Amino acid sequence: MASLLCCGPKLAACGIVLSAWGVIMLILLGIFFNVHSAVLIEDVPYTEEDFKDGPDRIYRLYEQVSYNCFIAAGLYVLLGAFAFCQVRLNKRKEYMVH
Repeated sequence: MASLLCCGPKLAACGIVLSAWGVIMLILLGIFFNVHSAVLIEDVPYTEEDFKDGPDRIYRLYEQVSYNCFIAAGLYVLLGAFAFCQVRLNKRKEYMVH
């Protein structure tokens, strides 16, 4: 049977830490984009035409970036789950008899 182990224990632990930080940061960014934080306007992909019709187009762009942040946070959750599985496989490998 093929082994699913592809990361060492240190790389897997590093993956868990980076995933946890990525999830926290991206969820907070998603929340701030969702409430239309003015500080984050530089990160919204707008054009000059978006300002002509009022704030509704800008608000839709904020919400699109917010959804992108939440999707990226979900991907980080999957990466963290993969890293956690690698940690568990490495622990199990320690107890196996060679």
